Amino acid sequence: MTREIEMQEMDWAAFPKPSEEMQSRWLLQPSTMLKKKTNARKKAYAWSLVVLTGVLAVLGFSMMMIRALTHRHHHQQQQTPEIYSSALHAGLKFFNRRATGHLPDGNNVTWRGDSCVQDGKYPGSTYRNLSGGYYDGGDAIKSNFKMSFAMTMLSWSVIEYHSKYEAVGELSHVEGLIKWGTDYFLNTFDSSADIVNEMVLQEKKRFLLLPGQPLHIVTFFPFSFKQVGDEGTESYCWMRPEDTDYKRHLHVCFGDCPNLAAEMAAALASASIVFSENVAYSQKLIQGAKILYKYAESSMKGISSNTDSSSSWDELLWSGTWLYYATGDVSYLDRVTTLALDDRSDSFSSDPGVFSWNTKLAGAQLLLTRLRLFLSPGYPSEEVLRKFHDQIGIVMCSYLPSFNKFNRTKGGLIQLNHAGPQPLQYAANAAFLAALYSDYLDASDTRGWTCGPNFYFAYVLRDFSRSQIDYILGKNPRNISYVVGFGERYPKRVQHRGASIPKDRKESCEGGWKWRESSKENPNVVEGAMVAGPDGHDGFRDDRTNPNYTEPTLTGNAVLVAALVALSGDKNMFEKNRIFYAVPPLFPDAPPPPAPWTP
Repeated sequence: MTREIEMQEMDWAAFPKPSEEMQSRWLLQPSTMLKKKTNARKKAYAWSLVVLTGVLAVLGFSMMMIRALTHRHHHQQQQTPEIYSSALHAGLKFFNRRATGHLPDGNNVTWRGDSCVQDGKYPGSTYRNLSGGYYDGGDAIKSNFKMSFAMTMLSWSVIEYHSKYEAVGELSHVEGLIKWGTDYFLNTFDSSADIVNEMVLQEKKRFLLLPGQPLHIVTFFPFSFKQVGDEGTESYCWMRPEDTDYKRHLHVCFGDCPNLAAEMAAALASASIVFSENVAYSQKLIQGAKILYKYAESSMKGISSNTDSSSSWDELLWSGTWLYYATGDVSYLDRVTTLALDDRSDSFSSDPGVFSWNTKLAGAQLLLTRLRLFLSPGYPSEEVLRKFHDQIGIVMCSYLPSFNKFNRTKGGLIQLNHAGPQPLQYAANAAFLAALYSDYLDASDTRGWTCGPNFYFAYVLRDFSRSQIDYILGKNPRNISYVVGFGERYPKRVQHRGASIPKDRKESCEGGWKWRESSKENPNVVEGAMVAGPDGHDGFRDDRTNPNYTEPTLTGNAVLVAALVALSGDKNMFEKNRIFYAVPPLFPDAPPPPAPWTP
């Protein structure tokens, strides 16, 4: 208070007033102290920016180095393209070891010979010659359905990677393997018919004992043969196929198997593209494919209330797509898009992303996505193509570990069949689709795809594909190659009748059991065979009596070969336009005009 009173009592008038110039300086110029503080702040801010920029640069450089080292380490862990080429050579040899009938001179398998040449030609039989083709698993059964899928996958791989096969010297070999299968298919139905009714109405007579009725002669209208050989007999009789002396059962289709007809149509249509330079043969294949597809369509409509109708939906989609590529006929594309709008995917598969010999949806989706990426046909098919493009993206997302759609073993094998038997062929299927989609993205200048909010580069798919094939070739917890004859360690007791019995030993059905039950290694090596594979815990037993571990299959080897050629060599050797050889230039129709405006 005293200080405040003194201030109030002070005579302020006694102090001289500052000049106007002085007052002007006070208003227009900052104080010296303020100026110094401002300059200090500016310098501190500038130094802060310099330091922050330096820290960010160091962090960025460190992250780049870590990523580069990780990427380098990752690729050091992967197989080289030359390894995949070497495995490809082996994988193709398996088909020479599964061929049946009068074998060609160049088959070059010393312990194999002509076998089951009497198929379809038994005394009193009115059927045609059904020798040829391929056995499926370790026995001597010929399944047209599975064989068709195997031939389609081989053809698809040749169409996409023709130059790669040529570069490794396997083009003529794989073409010969495909033709061995398609020639057999052409013998199983009347491929010279002009219309489907001509084929279906071929009258065949067989004896049938109807329940509670005397013996009758019943007239049938067969379309084709589904299978040669009966599961029970073929499992019981453990003998070399060359020594088969019993009558083999023929399973005939009598108008109730549109799925088989569609699958065979896909095999013939895809092969026609492989043999497009052999015009006469290619047209013969296309003619057969058209007949089969028409039969499948009409049969499916006739049994629309049957469960087989829904199970044939994906085969019709699959075969219709292949026929569009083989012929360029837009009516097949129209049929496919109509089928796609009638989406029954939920009715036949709880996992639409699983591609296999029995489920073709993901394969058809990828083929139609190819059409959208490279040709963009636009209206009126754009809606369906965009839908499939989106769906195949989701399928690819499901293969990534971060999405937990499918379990993996500790060794990294994806469990697409939920720890069921034959896991390797499912993994190989996914590996092929992923590598191929990666090539589609690269060739269409698309950097990657999205999974929800996340963006992934195309190389991620190729890395996934490599991880699965590397597992099959030996980078697994057991350090064993699941491809026979490839690598240092591989299965030696493969469940395979011909390989388990010495060439010079002719055994009866029961006489061969001692070879089946033996703990000794097979006397003959089924080179290139991919066995069924490990269990859900990476465990494996080299046991001839357990097909869940050691039985190879035609379908499994076909997809293995497809995946191997996709990963081998230079990825720029992908064939962008070969599949479009028959597709005419596309000029999209304009969408319909909007409805007239009414007030």
